[in-house]
Amino acid sequence: MAILKIIKHCKEFSPALVTGQLLGLDVGSVLEVTNCFPFPIREEDEEIEAEGANYQLEMMRCLREVNVDNNTVGWYQSTLFGSYQTVELIETFMNYQENIKRCVCIIYDPSRSNQGVLALKALKLSDSFMELYRNNNFTGEKLREKNLSWVNIFEEIPIKVSNSALISAFMTELEADTPVKECDYERLQLSTSPFLERNVEFLIECMDDLSMEQQKFQYYYRNLSRQQAQQQAWLQKRRSENMSRKNAGEEPLPEEDPTNPIFKPIPEPSRLESFLITNQVANYCNQINGY
Repeated sequence: MAILKIIKHCKEFSPALVTGQLLGLDVGSVLEVTNCFPFPIREEDEEIEAEGANYQLEMMRCLREVNVDNNTVGWYQSTLFGSYQTVELIETFMNYQENIKRCVCIIYDPSRSNQGVLALKALKLSDSFMELYRNNNFTGEKLREKNLSWVNIFEEIPIKVSNSALISAFMTELEADTPVKECDYERLQLSTSPFLERNVEFLIECMDDLSMEQQKFQYYYRNLSRQQAQQQAWLQKRRSENMSRKNAGEEPLPEEDPTNPIFKPIPEPSRLESFLITNQVANYCNQINGY
């Protein structure tokens, strides 16, 4: 039931992106999603955001009154051609993690489902990534220390779909006797050109973004090498000055001067954006290979 409600909501508003609340129970090693409800589509505005929060609380109060599971276990959202790996998704995860120890995000892609695939996946952030994100430390040194790469940001959780005995019996009764159904004809539709075209377009955009991220690092390393050359020149000048002072019987000057701007460390750019873009590139490549 929860999956059908998610699919119905996402397909009705496609290609617009929508989101909703997942409700259920955390039982042992299994996170049960037993129900869900959609969020109204809203513009980015503080007042409307407050209205959205009130709507969510009111909806959960109504569900509690009719004895439906009203325990939040995460959220679902639609995506277009698998374009979901963004900083906004990570920030939403971190906000949920503050109140819910175990939560998931279910991603549904109506565009891929039109090609005959149930494009539904459940994701969570890896523990090692969340630790780095809380400290906001995505330097190369920290990433190497934690042995974290772009493939370790998200963890995909297997989904097992189950129905009650009554629903299973009802679905069996609804089954038609004819061996060939409309969906069997749909599977003969082999046109993948529009799908591949959009994927390649998105892939090119991602490669441009990745190139811009790499330019940031090239600029950082150029500045770093320039600063190191200035530091070496300053040190050589200070050492020769100290040799002259020593010969003249004067006290040598310190070889380190924290007040000098050339000794101020240059902050290394965060690698988070490039990791997410690389993840997205890999996703598009897998989809293209799959078709």
